[in-house]
Amino acid sequence: MSIKLEHVNYIYEPDTAFPVHATDDVSLEIHDGEFIALIGHTGSGKSTLIQHLNGLIHPTSGTIYYNGKNIADEDFSMKELRSKVGLVFQYPEHQLFEMDVFTDVCFGPKNLGLSEEEIEQRAKDALEMVGLDESYYKQSPFELSGGQKRRVAIAGVLAMKPEVLILDEPTAGLDPKGRDEILDQVAWLHKNSHMTIILVSHSMEDVARYAQRLIVMNKGKVMFDAAPVEVFRHYKELETMGLAAPQVTYIAHALKERGFDINTDVTTVEEAKQEILRLWRQQKC
Repeated sequence: MSIKLEHVNYIYEPDTAFPVHATDDVSLEIHDGEFIALIGHTGSGKSTLIQHLNGLIHPTSGTIYYNGKNIADEDFSMKELRSKVGLVFQYPEHQLFEMDVFTDVCFGPKNLGLSEEEIEQRAKDALEMVGLDESYYKQSPFELSGGQKRRVAIAGVLAMKPEVLILDEPTAGLDPKGRDEILDQVAWLHKNSHMTIILVSHSMEDVARYAQRLIVMNKGKVMFDAAPVEVFRHYKELETMGLAAPQVTYIAHALKERGFDINTDVTTVEEAKQEILRLWRQQKC
């Protein structure tokens, strides 16, 4: 499975005096089983880009391929694309509308024309994957906590059995415990189902901890596309875009400037811990 973008441009209000280039000549390829993080300041083009990936919006110019097929071709099934490339919006309320949790999660597979037995099994499996047991089935999704609403929204997409799961700021507004629970669940899905994950996030710590590949957007363009450790070496350039590196990266650089022989490529708390322990052992010797 792959999604390939070639010279994709999207312009809001193109026929006015003030056109906005939301994506500007974007070319990239998303491969099967990757865990990608997409970052950029507000207005950088992140949300516009991810909406192209399952055909919610179509490029002003450029081409998008899904498994080698141009999604703009007349014989291309947009319904199949949207069942295989699932998008979870930043605000789960935008995807929840049924009276109870179970019925809500059944909605997607029901539209695929499956048997009642298959629909219910998919819903049960999806809810289990996000950690919601039968005690939640008959509850109203609107009476759940923010983290639980997000789990239901994710389950609704997972019930479609997508190959790609796109999450737009899934931890926005959650406390640290809720954030970790959601992201750990997503990491579990990636590891155990080999699903392609695309995570839109403002948290550099989360990006460093979970993603294998980091795409940085700025003014509609892809500025960096590499492993997080490689991208965060350019932390001063990221700062000019209104972004930053993880806090531990700054700590490592501060220690380096003070003469400590520390690896400044650390991006997670665990990596920083191991480096500091190494330095401490050297000092003892």
